Amino acid sequence: MNHETTVRPPIVWSVAGSDSGAGAGLQADLRAFEAMDVHGCTVIAAITAQNSMGVQLIAPVDAAVFEAQLAALADDMPPAAIKVGMIGSVDNLRVLVRWIDRLRLQHPKLAVVVDPVLGATTGASFAQADLIQAYRDELLPRADVITPNRAEAALLLNQAPLNDASAVEQAAQSLQVLGCETVIITGGDAQGLNSEDYCLSPHAQGWLRLPRVNTPHNHGTGCVFASSVAAAMARGFVSMEALVVAKMATTHALRHAYAAGQGAGPVRPRPDFAQQLENLPTFSLPNASIQTQPLRFAPLSDADLGLYAVVDSADWVQRVLASGVKTIQLRIKSPELVDIRREVQLAIQHAKAANAQLFINDHWQLAIEEGAYGVHLGQEDLHVADLQAIAQAGLRLGLSTHCYWEVCRAWGLQPSYIACGPVFATQSKDMPWQPQGTYNVAYWSALLPLPLVAIGGVNVERASESRKAGAAGVAVISAITAAASPEGAIMALNQSLEQADAAKTRIIAPKLPNSTLY
Repeated sequence: MNHETTVRPPIVWSVAGSDSGAGAGLQADLRAFEAMDVHGCTVIAAITAQNSMGVQLIAPVDAAVFEAQLAALADDMPPAAIKVGMIGSVDNLRVLVRWIDRLRLQHPKLAVVVDPVLGATTGASFAQADLIQAYRDELLPRADVITPNRAEAALLLNQAPLNDASAVEQAAQSLQVLGCETVIITGGDAQGLNSEDYCLSPHAQGWLRLPRVNTPHNHGTGCVFASSVAAAMARGFVSMEALVVAKMATTHALRHAYAAGQGAGPVRPRPDFAQQLENLPTFSLPNASIQTQPLRFAPLSDADLGLYAVVDSADWVQRVLASGVKTIQLRIKSPELVDIRREVQLAIQHAKAANAQLFINDHWQLAIEEGAYGVHLGQEDLHVADLQAIAQAGLRLGLSTHCYWEVCRAWGLQPSYIACGPVFATQSKDMPWQPQGTYNVAYWSALLPLPLVAIGGVNVERASESRKAGAAGVAVISAITAAASPEGAIMALNQSLEQADAAKTRIIAPKLPNSTLY
């Protein structure tokens, strides 16, 4: 191997305390970095004497020693992200703040993730009032993400314990006002069968939820979570995506925790966390209760969706049906079309006569009233559509997704299929999402037990590649409707899918999907 050409992993600094028992702190951070395939560097802010039973001593390092470590790393190994854990003293916090400001002059995209380590689960306090105030006034305004649990969030805000969902949501808003771009209040220290974390980011807000892992060995959970967030951001994920990645990584680490002493053992990060469906959290709808229950939508008559034509009129539905297309979406966006109901009625009649699977985009009320086969909704419609009514009517449901958290939101609703896009560059609509490529199609096709539809910028060649990546359906718009011969285009697209099915080569699913925002 030519080591000079080997791709270097991103560099992430851990600024934290050293745990002599290696359950938390810098030692846990390094394990999390390794699982996330980034290079971890360490800046020791405090030395602790502790084991699995508790903390016996905390000694902040001298500020000059602390600064020397930062300077040495900055000179040779500047970070893509910094994870901040135990600081130890106000002096060290202010040294760190100066270095964050200095580093951002040269590296404006530097991500700073703060895990406000203010106490141990054993009851030991890591912070006095002056240090907590310095967190609020000086460090949090420089943080891209903060990851307190409920007790730490209440301590930072100097308020009563956060005993219900409303209090957690309000606390997250208050912490964001302090200057943090993204806040997640984790639920590891709460009660209940589920682990529920409230996320407040520029991209999305809501509750990430997974069944709680039943283990007494949870030492280092918060460290691993924050370190995984920092590592994901160093790899290019935006903060909301990084929170999902970290939730998966930490849950998997809890599943592999073990006893190392007489007390709570350490969690164990492992690199295969994102390949396990049991680690994929659900994500609540905007403004929805964390107690939202999954719905049950009817399964597809034919899960092999094949060529999926997206057209804008009943005439087009009839035309593509005549060419043998069996999966169609009626997507009416033209404001000039007055009688939408009539178009829906005619499209349903054509599809039923051909025994085809027809999905009505957006107009879910008409779809229910006219007895449609299914409905397709975008993420922007989920909070206004009556999903319960759609399920009770026996309609199938397809959902659009563009990123990690939208897949989590769709996964929580258990639709009939999930669409992933844009897979390639498309002119169909203006959107902030970068093309995901067949890389992401392969990942989601391998992970999800639901049919996946690839959509966005698909042509004849790309249809084959999407199918090789595992897509159950390949959605096409302009490659059919803008073609000189739509019938000829449909024939070529179907041949492309048939060739892909016959080919022995398949795109191998990656460990993680790519980031999806520009």
